[in-house]
Amino acid sequence: MVAATGLIAGASILAPLGAHAATDDHGGAARNTTDKTAAIRESIIDGPAKNVILLIGDGMGDSEITVARNYAEGAAGAFAGIDALPLTGQYTTYALNKDGTPNYASESASTASGWSTGTKTNNGALSVDIAGTPQSTLLELAKANGLRTGNVSTAEIQDATPGAQVAHISARGCYGPVKTTANCASEALENGGLGSISEQLLTLRPDVVLGGGSATFNERAAAGDWAGQTLFEQATDRGYQLVNDAAGLASVAAADQSAPVLGLFTPGNFPTRWIGPDAIVGGADLAPVSCTANPARLDTGLSLASLTDKAIDLLSADSEQGFFLQVEGASIDKRDHAADACGQIGETVDLDEAVQSALAFAKADGNTLVVVTADHAHTSQIVGSTPPGLSVALTTEEGSPMLVSYGTAEAGESQQHTGSQVRIAGYGPGAANVLGLTDQTDLFFTSSNALALNTDLRSLSAAATLTLDKAAVTPGADFTATGAGLAANWRATSEVSTAASVDPLGVADVIDGQAVFTGTAPTAPGRYTVTLTGAQTGVSASATLTVAAAGVTPAPTVDPPAGAVSGAGPTKTVAAGVASAIGGVLAATGAQVGPLVGAAALLLAAGGVFLAVRRRRNGLLQP
Repeated sequence: MVAATGLIAGASILAPLGAHAATDDHGGAARNTTDKTAAIRESIIDGPAKNVILLIGDGMGDSEITVARNYAEGAAGAFAGIDALPLTGQYTTYALNKDGTPNYASESASTASGWSTGTKTNNGALSVDIAGTPQSTLLELAKANGLRTGNVSTAEIQDATPGAQVAHISARGCYGPVKTTANCASEALENGGLGSISEQLLTLRPDVVLGGGSATFNERAAAGDWAGQTLFEQATDRGYQLVNDAAGLASVAAADQSAPVLGLFTPGNFPTRWIGPDAIVGGADLAPVSCTANPARLDTGLSLASLTDKAIDLLSADSEQGFFLQVEGASIDKRDHAADACGQIGETVDLDEAVQSALAFAKADGNTLVVVTADHAHTSQIVGSTPPGLSVALTTEEGSPMLVSYGTAEAGESQQHTGSQVRIAGYGPGAANVLGLTDQTDLFFTSSNALALNTDLRSLSAAATLTLDKAAVTPGADFTATGAGLAANWRATSEVSTAASVDPLGVADVIDGQAVFTGTAPTAPGRYTVTLTGAQTGVSASATLTVAAAGVTPAPTVDPPAGAVSGAGPTKTVAAGVASAIGGVLAATGAQVGPLVGAAALLLAAGGVFLAVRRRRNGLLQP
């Protein structure tokens, strides 16, 4: 692989010209004074990449970038991160209506789903197609392919952009069990669904999750292994490292599948970096103002740049594993909705600092693809005179007034997204694929191809095996069953069966491809089949357990089911039948949720006690 040798948009190419350029400097207008052919040629690097970092400015259309650049850097200036990526294109962001026709004004859920899965969907839906079928996400695929994964946002971590990487649900607002029961009933755990966005996140188990949204984790699960417990209690039970402030995050030395990090630093969204007056009717006629620091802003150790640095440090700690990381600057969009120019500008500056962090890592690493883009365009515009709608006058870095207009809603209402194409820019292996005009869904393929991901999840667990610590036990004795090779499953069920009966062993989280079950042997002598089934792919594996009194070999009472060997696929048992029904959920991009998913929830609930016992024995629970 050819390593990246540097950023072409360095000081010699995109350095800000003087804020007040001399007349003999062409009025400060020239940005491209040297030939860049060689530099562009050098920046085109073949893949694969070891790592991918996607940085998303929510609502960061070209106009929002220009507003922020003019204010913070001057008209002749440039952002050191956002404007420094050498390969730049534009992509379209339209969504679909439920009937498959184009929806030209998309929103954050459908757009995030587009690059997360490569499949367009309807507004409001997360990582399902217009028929409601779950689509595998980049984060899921990266994890299944053995990469580390991270998800960082200044929004609630259940919000549309971060939520699209970890959940499959029809309505983006179903953050926790309460709203899911009320508004997404068929998808709630108690009705056999995949559960709320927060519950799906906990099950997927990304290595690093950092953002807001702690309020939802105080809700209690309505069903499943942790019914009646808060999502925080569930996270602790499942081995997560929970942090809620900068000091706690700084103390985290490692993050992996055994001890993933869940950092939730605010009940809702992060407070913005800057504050200032909202746009009003006639606002551009008032004296220009400057933005001021927000006294409510979080500790600088929790800025988007510092969170990005921490996530990269944790994810890159294992030099053998690559990683996938998504970072979102969320409130460019949220403050644009509120006609708050200073808020959206400050959040753009925040994102730029995070991009600088990602580029610094990528430049030193040489094997990292960095992509910076937006989910959709927004409403703010730079205008030359006072418009009939909302406006505000700001004093820029150059000391000049800049009029910003918001014209898609009345005062006090939410400004609308716009359907314009938006910028996409890249650096590193595979970045040439962002050039020209592409669609949002192409970013999925740019990223997955750069990482050389196998997108057939079922095949990644096809070699699953099941081993027993004791092939023969006395009646009622304890035994342990260990499943391995389950890379594309986040959970697994297990059961002990004969031709006449089936007894569930329980359910376990899959950690680094392994799931461990501790059970009690039947009291009746005989030969039994122990079966493990991956909950996401339906792949199963079996082993034979012999139960007999000491020194006695029982007569055969059951033969292992035909084909019940490593990676053989679902067997004809209750647990395997359930897994077969839900096995297509994430088997590949475009797989389906089966009609018997409700039965899976019953098995999961039945296994909670066994899982807790196993974890206490392994020291994963505090006494």
